[in-house]
Amino acid sequence: GLAYLAKIVKTAAELAPVPMSLHLDHGENFETVSKCVEAGFTSVMIDGSFLKFEENVALTKRVVDFAHQKGVTVEAELGRLAGVEESTVEEKEAVLTDPNAAKEFVEKTGVDALAVAIGTSHGAYKFKAEPKLDFERLELIREKVNVPLVLHGASSVPQWIIEKAVKYGAELTGAKGIPEEHIKKAISSGIAKINIDTDLRLAFTATIREFLANSPKEFDPRKILGPAKEAMKEVVKGKMRLFRSSGKA
Repeated sequence: GLAYLAKIVKTAAELAPVPMSLHLDHGENFETVSKCVEAGFTSVMIDGSFLKFEENVALTKRVVDFAHQKGVTVEAELGRLAGVEESTVEEKEAVLTDPNAAKEFVEKTGVDALAVAIGTSHGAYKFKAEPKLDFERLELIREKVNVPLVLHGASSVPQWIIEKAVKYGAELTGAKGIPEEHIKKAISSGIAKINIDTDLRLAFTATIREFLANSPKEFDPRKILGPAKEAMKEVVKGKMRLFRSSGKA
């Protein structure tokens, strides 16, 4: 359960040689977020991006007021990440973050970090054509907002991982992510936190597929999951170099 998991991670954080945060990603309601705060999370995200603006403000403000009393930081989201089907101008403007609304949102809620939508999307299939992020929009948001900006759906979906996964049975044809050059530009344009969960999942599962294909008689989970964990670690190391966060703890 939640309390059990939180205690495990908190113990790991206490033993780690670098600062660690126990963060809730995409909490969709006050009840879920408050339970995580009470369990000892040091950072939470309240995702009210599916709500109307004023409803998102009200929900986020409620979470901020509660979490700050416990010394917990809050991330929120304004705008919704577009999917591969959302390619028209009207749909684009409907989901991407409005700079003026971002300014008002941060001022009204007192949130500590803001996840913005500039053209990325969750999952392994981020684009049908060439990737196109709205850096001009990002820079306008950066000018108007004085809290750290967050980029969700920013996995690069490395093709060598896709090829390995497909070789061993995965159905991932056409998977495409954010080019590393775009990530570098996003950082220089104001992004401070980057979410890359898809890349970690791909590395983990591709390595499990490979291991089981090459060792069909193996059934010890420790031996199966060990190489997968190491594969994830290598991806994290590469991301830290890309994000220029290595050695800054």
